[in-house]
Parts: sequence; structure tokens; C-alpha cells
Amino acid sequence: MGADREGSARRRPARAVAYAACGAVVLAGCASMPDSGDLRDVESTPRQDTQVRVFAMPPQQDASSTEIVQGFLEALTSDDPNYDTARKYLTKAAAKTWRPESQAMVLANGPSLQTDPRPAGREGTNSITYTLQGSRVATVDAQQAYTPADGSYRRTVHLTRDAKSGQWRIDSLPQGVVMGRSDFQRNYTSVDKYYFASDTSAGETGQPVAVADPVFVRSRVDPTTQLVRSLLSGPTTWLGPVVRSSFPTGTALKKGVSGLTPDDQNRLTVPLNVKASRIGSVKCGEMATQLLFTLRNLTPTVDSVALQSVNGAHMCDVSEEQAEATAWRASTKRPDYLYFLDGKHRLVRMATGGTGTGAVAVPGSFGAGTKLLRSVAVARDERTAAGVTGDGRSLYVSSLTSDGSLGAAVLTSHGATEDDRLTAPSWDARGDLWVADRDPVKPQLYMLAQGAGQPVAVQMPELDGRIKDVRVAADGVRIALVVEKDGKQSLLVGRVERTKSDDQQEVSVLELRSATPGSEEVTAMSWAGDSRLVVVGREQGGVQQTRYVQVDGSTPAGPAPAALTGVLEIAASEDDRVPLVARSKDDGIVRLPSGDQWQKVVKDGSAPVYPG
Repeated sequence: MGADREGSARRRPARAVAYAACGAVVLAGCASMPDSGDLRDVESTPRQDTQVRVFAMPPQQDASSTEIVQGFLEALTSDDPNYDTARKYLTKAAAKTWRPESQAMVLANGPSLQTDPRPAGREGTNSITYTLQGSRVATVDAQQAYTPADGSYRRTVHLTRDAKSGQWRIDSLPQGVVMGRSDFQRNYTSVDKYYFASDTSAGETGQPVAVADPVFVRSRVDPTTQLVRSLLSGPTTWLGPVVRSSFPTGTALKKGVSGLTPDDQNRLTVPLNVKASRIGSVKCGEMATQLLFTLRNLTPTVDSVALQSVNGAHMCDVSEEQAEATAWRASTKRPDYLYFLDGKHRLVRMATGGTGTGAVAVPGSFGAGTKLLRSVAVARDERTAAGVTGDGRSLYVSSLTSDGSLGAAVLTSHGATEDDRLTAPSWDARGDLWVADRDPVKPQLYMLAQGAGQPVAVQMPELDGRIKDVRVAADGVRIALVVEKDGKQSLLVGRVERTKSDDQQEVSVLELRSATPGSEEVTAMSWAGDSRLVVVGREQGGVQQTRYVQVDGSTPAGPAPAALTGVLEIAASEDDRVPLVARSKDDGIVRLPSGDQWQKVVKDGSAPVYPG
């Protein structure tokens, strides 16, 4: 939390670090701040143990202007719930107008400080300006949504010295908070909150489809209550147009409620305000389901959620089993089989729960080898499959039953070469099939409702490049695309919007955003959770790596998959209990059981996929 530096060292305001295990308090070390225009770093705090809480110290009597700025920046990275200590470094007027919750700016390192280069005395002896500088990594907005960022950060902080007390205080500063990446990783955690897709249902079940909306909450400042408030306030702006919430507009926690914790039965009771007082049992069950899905993402030990009215009356409650019966969520649907193409380009499968390496041909025409295939996709209900022929020209759909016939191609590409034709297909939970035609003359993303009928040309006004790979999320409202431009392949995530015009369905993919900022080449990807993807690629000048990324462009906590060289294709399920599977240039089809190393499945195989 600081170290002595070259030059004039001053004792900067310290932090108190409380260890939950023993209750001890340890004071931080010291570091120097520049009095002149020299540029120095304000070091980011190293990652702390999960049992450690960090509290800011108030300004010392007669602290210098540099110590005030340093102390304020330290206080921004503490576990002070309302930033009360940070406000003590501000004038009374600035403390009233400063809104720390409006934004968190994340820099590669802690912000560097530089004093105003103007001649001494320009502002007088009782006024001074510092400039905060750094390289931007990301921003977290007032909705707690993460957005990758780049470029330089440069903001000013102005201080005045009170004529009566002689104490320096900050009287002008940027809104929000600013910190280095390591402090951000210690202070914040990514959590999915859940809403329902506006117009989709999970196939024949008719259930609402749960959609994950990742946000960042402060991990040591009553995160459960923060997350509940975030859920009640509604979805983030990016996801909002395609999801709905069952909570009536204006629903919030009952006034004064905080510190939400499960009881000894692992049941969490959530008291709501008057806006939620007049709802039916179905709507109440959906509300409790949203809460349980959301809270189990943060605290897996929560077994049930109960809603309580403003007067303390019991409204409804749901268990995990009841929630899964209320709404369809991809990460709770364990697939029966892993599928891939054998050496004869036939579709074969093997049980996901087994440890053997034997695969059998699927029933129907794809398993019989009626057409030689290069890529496949199996519907979420595992009753239907789609396959692209070996030359990449034709897309077929066939039932996975013994009497499943092939029929005519549902889509044909006229690209001149195999690489200029159809991508691998992909299914969403409502049974719609997605595929891209890479024909340079007429590149196009298509959607086939229920895998049949006239292909719908998907409108993509923001697409800049050519689609190389397509993976639609199970919820049908988000889609991941590998897009090639100028020799670089990027992973973009877009929002799927469906409308009807003159009884014709129109489909658009809007607000494309990068899920892998900094990557130069993405060669393979797959959904690996409700808001997570597994990606194979390399950064500029780097080597090929397999890693997990969030749809918002952040990096999830936890280790990356074990290293594997020469990965050509990768397959994952939203259910993380299912092994990761890949095709390696050297080893063929391989799988990665949880906590283990890669294991060979079959040497002569390709196109591994789970349903979707």
C-alpha cells in the first residue's frame, strides 16, 4: 500500500487494514508525493486476502496539499460504505456535490499526479491544482455496468487552504472514483442479475427465459443489499430493450433496509416497498425467481427467497426447484451428450457424464452419413440438428430420430471457395437457427425461425467487417460473432432485437461491443456460462491462449483453462459442470474435466459441440 521512493519522502495518510479472522489493525507504509511538476505514480494496492478489509484514515492535522490528495485517493479504494472518510478530504461544499457512485474509472495503474506547471504564485499560496493521469482500462457507470476503455485519462483536482484553520482541502474534483486495476479487482466483483427475455420462450415449455445482466458491486460493502437494489432498479441500458422485469415500476427495498443476510435455513427475506403490494401469485413467483437466480450467483448457499410486503406480511417464496420450474435458464440445463464429427464426417455423440471415449452415431441421416459434413449444431432439446456440408455450400436440418430424413437444403451459399461460404450454425433456446454466409459478394447473417422456412436476413447496421463465426446465446437476445477486418479477428457481442412489420418478422443485431479488447486474433469461441464465453486467440505479439471473458469485456475471476497448444475449435456448455472440449491440431478431440488436465477422446474427429 505504498513504499518509500527516491527524493523527498513524506509520511502520507495511512489506511487501517482490519483482518476479520483476528480483529487486528495494521497501518500502511508510506510513500512520497511530488511537490513540483515531476510525474510520479500513486501505486495501486496489491491484492489482499479475502478476509482483509481496508479502511481509510482521515486527514492528519496540518497535512500538506500532496498528502491530502494522496489520502483522498487512498480513501477511494477503502471499504468505507458511503465514502465518509473520503469526504473529509473535501471542502464542505465539494463534499455535498461529489457523487462517488456516478462512475468508477479504472486505470492500468494508480493515477499519477502532477502539479500545475504554471508559475509559482499564479494561484496564490492558498490554492493549488493537481492533474490526475493514467491509461484507461474501463469504466463502471452509475448502473454498475462495465465498459472497456482505452486512451489516456487526465482530470484536475483543485485544493484551497482555509484562511482560518490553515488546512488544505479539495474544493473541485471529477465526479465518481478513480483507481488502479489491482485496487478495482480487490474492491469490486462481477455478478449476474437476471431478467426475462421480452419475447422468447424455451421451446415447448412456455417458460420465461432468464437473461444474465452482469454488473459490478463493491465486494466488501454489503454486496447482497447492493445487488438486490441493482436488480430492482432495472436492467442496464445495453440489455434493457430486449428484457423485462416482473417487479412493478418503482419497486425498491423497504425504507431503511440494509444488511440482507440469509437465516439459519439459508432463506433470504426481502422486504419491499408499497409499489409491490398489489401483485398476483404468478408475478410474485417470477419476482422471487429473479431474486433467487441473482443472489445464488453471488451467494450459492442461498436456498430460497421470500418476499415481504411493506407492512411485514409474507407475499410469496420460491425454492431453487420452484425457480427452475418458473423460468428457463441455460446454466441449469445440463446437456445429455457431446457431439462431434467422426473420421467419416458423420455426426456422433457420447454421454457428457461418462469418462469413456467411445462415441456412437446419432440416429437419422446425419449419423448415417447421407451428407458429408464440416460443421454441425444441435438444438437445445437435442431432438434436431443442423449441418453444413463439407464444401460449405449447403445447410441442412434433420431430426435426430431413426426415421429422420434429410430433405432439401434450407440455405445455400454461392461463395466461390469453401472459406467464402457458410459458417457453423447455432441454435437458441426458442428453436431458432442462426448462420452466416461469408460470400464477399453478399455477406449476410441469417436466422431461420424454428430451423425452417424462409431465412430472415438479419440487419446489422454497425457491422464493420466479415463474420467468421456465430454463436447465439441460449436466451436468443445476445449473439457472439468473430468478425474479421484488415487481417484481425475480433470477438463482438451484439443485442438481438425482433420486431414484426406487416406480419413479417424483422431481426436486427445492434450495439456491437468488443468482448476481447486488445486481442488481435480470435480463432475459436463458445458460450461457457450465462454471461461468459471461452475464447481461443492471441494478443498482438503474444502466443495462443485459451481464456474466459465476460460479455461486457471484463475478465472473470478464477483461473483460465489449462494450456493446450494448437487449438482449432472449442466447445463449452453454459453448465460449468460439463467438461470443456476442444479439437487440437496434434491430439484431435480432447476434453478438460473440472480440476483436471486435458484428456484425449479420439484422434480422428472434428467440430465438437454441445447443444446450442
